[in-house]
Amino acid sequence: MLRKTLPTFLLSLVLVFSGLAQTSLSTERLDRYDAYFQKEIDEGRLPGVVTLVYKNGEKVHESALGYNDFSSKTPVKPDQIYYIQSMTKPIITTAFMMLYEEGHFFLNDPLHKYLPEFKDAMVAKDPKLGTEGGLEPVKSPITIAQLMSHTAGFSHGLGNSKVDEEVIRGIYYAQHKDIAERVTAYAKLPLYGQPGEQWYYSAAPDILARLIEVFSGKTAEEFLKQRLFDPLGMKDTGYNLSEEQNKRMTVLHTYDDEKKLIKAPRQTATTGITVFAGANALFSTARDYSLFARMILNGGELDGKRYLSSKTVEIMSLNQSKDLFQDPGKGFGFGFAVVDDLADTKALGSEGTIYWSGAYCTYFFIDPKEEMVAIFMTQVAPFSSYYENKFKQMIYQAVE
Repeated sequence: MLRKTLPTFLLSLVLVFSGLAQTSLSTERLDRYDAYFQKEIDEGRLPGVVTLVYKNGEKVHESALGYNDFSSKTPVKPDQIYYIQSMTKPIITTAFMMLYEEGHFFLNDPLHKYLPEFKDAMVAKDPKLGTEGGLEPVKSPITIAQLMSHTAGFSHGLGNSKVDEEVIRGIYYAQHKDIAERVTAYAKLPLYGQPGEQWYYSAAPDILARLIEVFSGKTAEEFLKQRLFDPLGMKDTGYNLSEEQNKRMTVLHTYDDEKKLIKAPRQTATTGITVFAGANALFSTARDYSLFARMILNGGELDGKRYLSSKTVEIMSLNQSKDLFQDPGKGFGFGFAVVDDLADTKALGSEGTIYWSGAYCTYFFIDPKEEMVAIFMTQVAPFSSYYENKFKQMIYQAVE
């Protein structure tokens, strides 16, 4: 009798504990989440949003709210294409780590081993003064790992220092024919700080795009298409849009002096792009980006095809910046920020969650503990982290 009963009892325990592990999202509370963003649209603070959530391997929510063009009230659609800006960085880092798995380099290799123009990199003695304040040599060589964790000392040109001003003029305001030319210009600009001594957000993923060319013999555009986009089915992701895709491109909005939404005077160029960058250059959709994110969530595999080793995804998802990252409870891995002390974040979430955002207020996160991927797409400048934080809050309040 006991021999017959015990397996049934054990099976019941397995089912109970499996149920505990497989948390779900409340449909009623997801309605609350949609209602919040619809209210922001109705009151003129957001033009339109596309959001997508996968949980436990299944799509549990998809919404397209508001307008592609707020002024003409053209409805937004789920397949809208967005300029994802810095959400390019996790993709280019993933592609670069595929080459790591092929043995092209070690993570602690000096950058100048592969790009000699960085051997004599110079650091601004005072970032606020830039080159005019004097330069000094690097104390230690820039490493490959530092490029991916934004600890190499490079700048993105987004801050208020003279170094930032020199960088934005040198790599973004100047005309470059390709990524090799941009990176050569980058090598001549001063570093914001000494390698390994600070976390400073940078355009270092542009250097990764250049290294992809060096190691693979292909442009980043070719490599991404062949190794990630086509196999994953990311048919609307790339550096240039076709005529058909351009019809689905989302209008960029900004705010006037009275904080009212308007169409940005300068819209994103969608064709003729020849600088295949790693820092900010891709177009994508919520559906496409979810394929990439789900592959990372699954430890480098999706639909039976492996793109990265689970151990590679693991090291990418660890805090590689120690205590240099200045956002409480968070660190930075390779290509992603990571939550490593939930209590310090003072927000809903899970430790181990990785995430990043784009300058036009796009955002995603990958939560391994909850087996969840969430994508938020809009197209508004200037950047604010307000809606990404609100998006995360409204997703997690729906977890049962």
